[in-house]
Amino acid sequence: MTALPLLLKLVLALLVVTAGVYDVLWRRIPNWLVLPGFLLGLGLNALLGADYAPGLKQAGLGAALAFLIYFPLYLLGGMGAGDVKLMTAIGAIVGWKNWLIIFIFSGILGGVIALAIVLSKGRLRQTFWNLGFILWEIAHLRSPRRASAEFDVSSGKGMTMPHGAVVALGCLFFLGGGFLIGA
Repeated sequence: MTALPLLLKLVLALLVVTAGVYDVLWRRIPNWLVLPGFLLGLGLNALLGADYAPGLKQAGLGAALAFLIYFPLYLLGGMGAGDVKLMTAIGAIVGWKNWLIIFIFSGILGGVIALAIVLSKGRLRQTFWNLGFILWEIAHLRSPRRASAEFDVSSGKGMTMPHGAVVALGCLFFLGGGFLIGA
């Protein structure tokens, strides 16, 4: 993993905390926030170089990897476009290796939070049925959101959680555990 300079850590923290709060309050992540984060990620990595930061190549690979993983989920209706852009900006800031760690942290935290929400609403059985249906539709190369608005995060009919806030928690966990990767 690549250690991040303090400047990149600050940019990352500012980006994700703002996005997380904005996503909780308004259920969207604005372009005015993620575009500067993306550009700062690429620009600072280019300026700092591979000796002190992930470097431009690693930042570009981080952004590309995030986009390649998140964009299909957006196309399937599983998340909003702001989530895709936020994770792409994060990839540009931290590089692909660190982005994978953030992706794993965010996935684990998101799973725990989602399970807590489902259990608190008494929808465990329905959620497992929905998961099976979603997997069935994807296995048959169909978008689940075409079958029901319940499977489209933009419809408001399904249970959702602000993914930007979960990603923010994953990033803060990553930053807080920086000692594990030599930062």
